[in-house]
Amino acid sequence: MEPTEIQEFSKQMEEAREGGESLRSISLAISILAVLVAIVTVAGHRTHTEAVLNQSKAGDQWNEYQAKKIRQDNLQVVVETIGLQPNPSPATTAKLADFRAHIDKWKSDLAEEQDKAREYEVEVKHDEAQASRYDLGEALLQIAVVLASITLLTRQRAYFLFGLSIGLAGLIIAASALFLP
Repeated sequence: MEPTEIQEFSKQMEEAREGGESLRSISLAISILAVLVAIVTVAGHRTHTEAVLNQSKAGDQWNEYQAKKIRQDNLQVVVETIGLQPNPSPATTAKLADFRAHIDKWKSDLAEEQDKAREYEVEVKHDEAQASRYDLGEALLQIAVVLASITLLTRQRAYFLFGLSIGLAGLIIAASALFLP
């Protein structure tokens, strides 16, 4: 080997070492982005599950409301039918008072059932809004991983920086799900 070739080879080795350090930091950043993707994905799945459970609770609550409403309406028909009879007996009059007391109680119960069902529906909307943010954050973090990985193939740092900026946006969007009112 000639002295110039040795110097050139030495220079190439030095550049490879410097590039290797750079690639290690890029690989580490990609690994961190992948972990963030996993965390945001799990949070999104849990939030979707919570939305489904709350939707089920709301449906159950509306079914309870409907059952009580039907019982109240049926008893109201009985009270009105008995009221059409001429000369009701004292036992019938006492029973009518009891039926009217049930109807009044069910009115307040119905309002409570309705309020509970609406509360669950509000929770569903909140959970769905959170899940949407987690989904968008997850997608942006996945794009960031791909863009940062392209850096390893092309050795162009612009992909890495663009990927990091998209990853940061994804992380901010996912984190914003925690602060929804």
